[in-house]
Amino acid sequence: MDRLLCIQAFVRVAETHSFATTARQLGVTPSVITSRIKQLERFVQAPLFHRSTRKVALSETASDFFDECVELLARVESITDRMRSIRDSPSGLLRLQVLPGFALGPFARALKDFRLEYPNISLDITVSDQPVNPIDEGFDISLQIFRPGAEVLIERRLFTVRRVFCASPEYLKRCGTPSRPSDLLKHELSLYSAYPTRNRWTFRRGDDEEIIELPTFVRSNSVHLLRDFARIGAGITCLPTLVCSEDLISGALLPLLTDYEMPPLDLLAIYPSTHRGTIKVKLFIDFIRKRFSGRPEWDRAMLRVPALTALTKLW
Repeated sequence: MDRLLCIQAFVRVAETHSFATTARQLGVTPSVITSRIKQLERFVQAPLFHRSTRKVALSETASDFFDECVELLARVESITDRMRSIRDSPSGLLRLQVLPGFALGPFARALKDFRLEYPNISLDITVSDQPVNPIDEGFDISLQIFRPGAEVLIERRLFTVRRVFCASPEYLKRCGTPSRPSDLLKHELSLYSAYPTRNRWTFRRGDDEEIIELPTFVRSNSVHLLRDFARIGAGITCLPTLVCSEDLISGALLPLLTDYEMPPLDLLAIYPSTHRGTIKVKLFIDFIRKRFSGRPEWDRAMLRVPALTALTKLW
């Protein structure tokens, strides 16, 4: 019996609630996972899971054992990573899930520099805006704006994501410029479909707060499509500044409601608690946090444009 492999299988099944998913992630057959769990149960002389046709859940006696096993695996991973780094540079495959709004912009330049600094770490990147549990999907890190809903996940804040309503000069000349949030109800709106607040929008000016539901004529999970839609004068949209800063600086898009502030979002690094001691995970998160620390480069660029002073003074 390889106790470490059995403990690894136990922790993964407890996290994924699935023998089949665990087998796929570890590259073995489900029967191998079943065998390892049975060996561990015989060794500790206690059932570890309640099994049914639809669900696998920890037994009452296994909860504390699970927490200690998570710590043990994290410790083993940390020790072996440190040993490898002493002999050579950090290595291994890092599986990432990244929001399209970030992946299709400054992320590529950051990845280039990360690879130059850590050439033996390979990257497998999935670009998607769907909130996922990285454990279920086999990711080491998920970069998303949704907070994790599971206790076995850890979050680290990377940087602030600011948003702005904007439209092309052509559209505003044709349809008028909204001066208050409620004016948006009179316009063609194309909005991102995956914000955590959905259709509910909060605007603040001083001590006043206005919350409205905004109907949309076009909804999309692609902020780049919405940006292009706004560029051609098709309506008003709300975009992260990391996607539209160049258009705001050039004047292709004009900021709206600049005396109102919307609550900013955070881009988060979400990863399993079993990875907290993994060097490649730590190196990547620390690299991205340092790269975009303080005010991100796209927001700093707008601070230098007088025409955007009304917008940036809220930051």
